[in-house]
Amino acid sequence: MEFPNPTSQRPDGEPRNAKYNAALKFVLVIGVMSFFADFTYEGARSVYGPFLAGLAASATVVSVVTGFAELVGYGFRLVSGRWADRSGSFWPIAIFGYFVQLLAVPALALAHNWPTAAVLIVLERFGRATRNPPRDAMLSRAGSEIGFGWAFGVHEALDQFGALFGPLMVAGVLAWQGSYRFAFATLLIPMVICLSLVLTAHHFYPRPHDLEVEAGDVKTKGLPGVFWIYLMGAGLIAAGFADFPLIAYHFTKASTVPKELVPVAYAIAMGVSGTGSLVFGRLFDRFGVILLIPLTLIAAAFAPLVFLGKFWLAIIGAAIWGLGMGVHESIIPAVVAPMVSPDRRASAYGLFTAGYGIFWFIGSAILGVLYDRSISEIVSFCVVTQLAAIPLFFIVKRRMIPA
Repeated sequence: MEFPNPTSQRPDGEPRNAKYNAALKFVLVIGVMSFFADFTYEGARSVYGPFLAGLAASATVVSVVTGFAELVGYGFRLVSGRWADRSGSFWPIAIFGYFVQLLAVPALALAHNWPTAAVLIVLERFGRATRNPPRDAMLSRAGSEIGFGWAFGVHEALDQFGALFGPLMVAGVLAWQGSYRFAFATLLIPMVICLSLVLTAHHFYPRPHDLEVEAGDVKTKGLPGVFWIYLMGAGLIAAGFADFPLIAYHFTKASTVPKELVPVAYAIAMGVSGTGSLVFGRLFDRFGVILLIPLTLIAAAFAPLVFLGKFWLAIIGAAIWGLGMGVHESIIPAVVAPMVSPDRRASAYGLFTAGYGIFWFIGSAILGVLYDRSISEIVSFCVVTQLAAIPLFFIVKRRMIPA
């Protein structure tokens, strides 16, 4: 199989600049939409750990609940991705997912025990699982024109800047009212804005596949072997990457970061993530998958800093954790796009993220148990597991045909 070439000449003779501009505008529209989506749900996620702790949840409960939520949030993408490819209903599926996800967030204001909160947290991830594969497939259509790394990088930057301002607003509400429930209720505002933008984007861009570069017949009957090797490497990264609720739980329990500054630490992480996504997206289009190797080495340093460091080292560790998240959300999905033909991308993204989520859940459960036993054990697990992915990325680099 030859991967689509985003620089190839189109047979329709349409000027490249016109289609490039249309594709870039689509990416920006989806990015602004994601800005308000992340403003909403990442604002809530920044305090999941201490909120659940306040509802008498242990570290193991926090890790299992958030890990299971991530399992649902990644696992169901296998279903929604195949559903989108088979039906062609990319927008309807994405719209349904956005509504389910974002409506669950302010509903947390009504949760008065951790099982109720857990159901809403899982429901929020379910909505995200439903809308992401069709959205990513639509983004990849534009990415074939402007560059896969740049498309996912620009989108992720806007996405993560929303994840920066959401936690900052939650931090301000906590400083003002000291109430998690009131903070969740205020997230109704960005929720309404986002859902309005979703419907608007669908109106103006009903056929995103028109943005795809013509590349001839690139259909395949299955996924290439390099896809599975890459999935294994990405899965190891996911397993060793602690979710922020556990980090926030540790900050509160160990008193390394004051309660009101925990969402600020998350905002810093999201700011680093968003900025890194722009830079990494451009670098990926130039250097390819090899970029994952140095970034994995750097991101693995988050664990000793956040779990062993005092205030400033913990904040630096949160920033490095954010850098890792930028890699997870921009480069890691961008690598998948040139591996598969356009007609299978939603299914490929669904399958890839489902496997990724399974690894994430297993890792989260292990991390929760290790945290209750020994901080040094959780740090060792995080570092070793992530570094184990590097040899697999070398193999992927050798086997991928340059796009």
